[in-house]
Amino acid sequence: MSSPKFKLIDVPVTEKKPQRSIHHDIIRIDDYAWLRADNWQEMFKDPSKLANDIREHLNAENAYQQVLMEDTQVLQKRLFAEMKGRIKEDDSSIPVKDGPYAYGSLYEKGGEQPHIFRTPREGGDKDILLNGDKEAAGKAYFRLASTDASPDHKLMIWGYDDKGSEFYTLKVRDLANKTDFSDTILDTDGSGAWDAETNGFFYARLDENHRPSKLYYHRNGTEQSEDRLIYEEMDAGFFMSVSSSPLNDFISIDIHDHETSECWLIPANQPDAKPQLVAERQTGIEYDLASGGDVFYILTNIDGAKDFKIMTAPTHAPQRENWKDLVPEKPGTLILAHGVYKDHLVWLERNNGLPVIMIHERKTGEQHAISFDEEAYSLGLQGSAEYDTDTIRFSYSSMTTPSQLYEYNMVTRERKLLKTQEVPSGHDPKNYVTKRLMVPARDGELVPVSIVYHKDTALDGTAPCLLYGYGSYGITIPASFNTNCLSLVNRGFVYAIAHIRGGKDKGFAWYENGKRAHKTNTFYDFIDAARYLAKQKFTSADRMVAHGGSAGGMLMGAIANMAPDAFGAIIAEVPFVDVLNTMLDDTLPLTPPEWPEWGNPLASTADYKTIAAYSPYDNVAAQNYPPILAVAGLTDPRVTYWEPAKWVARLREVKTDTNPVLLRTNMDAGHAGASGRFSRLEEVAYSYAFALKCADKLDTELLAAN
Repeated sequence: MSSPKFKLIDVPVTEKKPQRSIHHDIIRIDDYAWLRADNWQEMFKDPSKLANDIREHLNAENAYQQVLMEDTQVLQKRLFAEMKGRIKEDDSSIPVKDGPYAYGSLYEKGGEQPHIFRTPREGGDKDILLNGDKEAAGKAYFRLASTDASPDHKLMIWGYDDKGSEFYTLKVRDLANKTDFSDTILDTDGSGAWDAETNGFFYARLDENHRPSKLYYHRNGTEQSEDRLIYEEMDAGFFMSVSSSPLNDFISIDIHDHETSECWLIPANQPDAKPQLVAERQTGIEYDLASGGDVFYILTNIDGAKDFKIMTAPTHAPQRENWKDLVPEKPGTLILAHGVYKDHLVWLERNNGLPVIMIHERKTGEQHAISFDEEAYSLGLQGSAEYDTDTIRFSYSSMTTPSQLYEYNMVTRERKLLKTQEVPSGHDPKNYVTKRLMVPARDGELVPVSIVYHKDTALDGTAPCLLYGYGSYGITIPASFNTNCLSLVNRGFVYAIAHIRGGKDKGFAWYENGKRAHKTNTFYDFIDAARYLAKQKFTSADRMVAHGGSAGGMLMGAIANMAPDAFGAIIAEVPFVDVLNTMLDDTLPLTPPEWPEWGNPLASTADYKTIAAYSPYDNVAAQNYPPILAVAGLTDPRVTYWEPAKWVARLREVKTDTNPVLLRTNMDAGHAGASGRFSRLEEVAYSYAFALKCADKLDTELLAAN
């Protein structure tokens, strides 16, 4: 890859205001800590409250990156048009049957937001219950939360966030006349759970640190100030959520961090009842209940079942002493999720990176699997909204196959294709090749890597490659169909996903061996995957573009420090790069609940030293770095904007090369970026334009345009 042609202009200078801190007798100086807004809690709810000096700095950075990317404007517009052209603008979901109706969502041509509708159960005209475009009108940011029709189908809870800070407001809509009650519930996580009689609903409220810590019951037609507190979680390290069962028999209060869970139950027809504890939390033990009439089916890792097993307990006595094994653990095959219906138990499992849906007949215990034959593919278990059913839904796709929605009869084992993702601009799977590689890591482990490329792409080391990675929280990145990446693949890129440790691609141990004291395995796996792809001539080191976001952005910061020579460019979106400072600040959103994932450097010297050894911001070195793009969201409560801002300032101060480091901050959005389906594509187009510019593909694009 030749040196990318970025203009040589004055780089924004970030003022240094040293702040001193001491932990475990270790002194640290942070020159850029001032970029953290003292009033961040207030600012997340009202961005206009951001201090002027910080706003001026972010605006200067935005102006700088705009000048450096000015010559990609034509390319960005073309990429946007291509990606938009692959989206069916007036798309509609296949409605899901629920009682007398079937519920779904649709988009209008040119619309950014979904519209929620329902039809009579067996089909008919669509009745629009909520028009997302109308609700978003006049707002710089708008994201619709979940919607939930009441058990009698007369009302609907719906929520929205209009700041990007993920503090959602809930409203109650009368579905007969499509008007909202005066009820306005602020500062929620965006969801609610109806009681059985539709008199009101339960919801979790976020505290000032963005943690859902209190569960309330809201009675229809009353003020939020009158809502009754049901449960308060006092441990700052735990989150809370609430849900109802398909049978509508129980309300579940789920308390959890990243490794421990606890569940409390309330009869859905007795909203005033005192919550009943199922099993007291025990560090490292997780469990999840699904109601099956007179029995609960419990997905858990208790008794050392690292890859999880399924147990049962009577609904009248669900306590731990009454749990009995039903589906044993199969080491190396991780059970991810489960659902229960009148005659069947269903679960999704993954072995060696590939998913399988298992069907278990409740009366006989007979089991069978739903699987596919491609080298790399993705399955999604959608289940059913109804309990008394023999049919469920699942989705299937691969890196070359558009998403397909199937209805599956669990008795006859017949599959019915309901819908295939339409690509209006055209897509022929025969033009692409997808493979699953098993890459040897430096310690002998085999790292799955999913790749897709155009059949005409020469695999002689000349092709650029975008390598995506995440590797945290046990999250597995599926090898699914991605219409956006085709804009790179059609330009000769190899698109690859490294299924590195820290995810659960190869079982729970794959996750454990990529967290806390073993976190560097995540980084090494990614670096080894990049070098393997270059060695095998899929690409070359100087044509390798690394890409990751959030915790994957932390991965980008780490590999930039550890192996800058293995990459030709790096894209880090909302990157979690100031790991040590964030984990030391228990006043920040999410910090205490994150300690099980990263370690607690406040309490443990060993954890402090472990994090300090890889935290990207703290390990920027006097060495050459490839071009780097960092993307941030001003109101992001998950990865605060000042993390990438500080990282960029530190990189510019210390590095020894002249390659550009760009910071682009969305001043109207948070962690997920722009909220509209098309406005989000503009951000993707920007990142891809950076990749193409660094891959020296820009001149080709400009010639094609002329």
